[in-house]
Amino acid sequence: MRLRALSAGVAATVVVFSSILAAGAFAGASGTKAPRLTVFAAASLTNVFPKVDPHGRYSFGGSNMLAAQIQQGLPADVFASANTKLPYALHKQGLVTRPYVFTSNRLVIVVAHGNPKQIRGVRDLEQSGLRIVMAAAGVPVGDYTRTVLARLELTGLVGKAVSQETDVREVLAKVVLGEADAGFVYATDAKTVAGKVSVVRLPPSSQPRVQYAAAAVKSSDHLAAAKAWVKMLRRKAAQTKLRAAGFLPIPH
Repeated sequence: MRLRALSAGVAATVVVFSSILAAGAFAGASGTKAPRLTVFAAASLTNVFPKVDPHGRYSFGGSNMLAAQIQQGLPADVFASANTKLPYALHKQGLVTRPYVFTSNRLVIVVAHGNPKQIRGVRDLEQSGLRIVMAAAGVPVGDYTRTVLARLELTGLVGKAVSQETDVREVLAKVVLGEADAGFVYATDAKTVAGKVSVVRLPPSSQPRVQYAAAAVKSSDHLAAAKAWVKMLRRKAAQTKLRAAGFLPIPH
């Protein structure tokens, strides 16, 4: 009887041990480590994207510059632009997959903290002696700025700008460092330096339609993962982090 019980116990142990080995072998065969994707993203996404995916490898800058790098063949897996024009142009060229809009934003004016120049609205920028900074044409935020000024019949301000920057963070830095009195940036960028600048809102009727779109780069070595990453941006977890950073919902 004792021998039979011992045999049964050994057999049970062998079965359990075999099951553990089988489970481990299955996990090793099916559990592939997710690739670390290289994401080319608009400068305004600098603070939030590492929170959306801490494991990504990011290159932030002006969307137009990043699009040009993709055209030149620089390796990237995902392109996230501060407009829809650039990713759709790359899609038309066969360089990226179909773009998806994943968030939106709004344009504001940032001035020195405390607003020492007493700038209350965009028309106050016409006063003489002000140092105004904006992004260059072709940079999404620069194009949005020109749209606002055209709607308000203030295009003369473009020629008065003390500098034309390559991305929104450079515009912001000029104001933060006191090298400019006012600059046009996204509301989310102003939020990243709260306490260092003051915000002047633009008339709602002048606001451009600021939409962000992302697409997978077709030359990616991890195309399936890149496509999944783009779709992830529209899911609840990513959207929650984008809202927390001040970005607006996906427009319908």
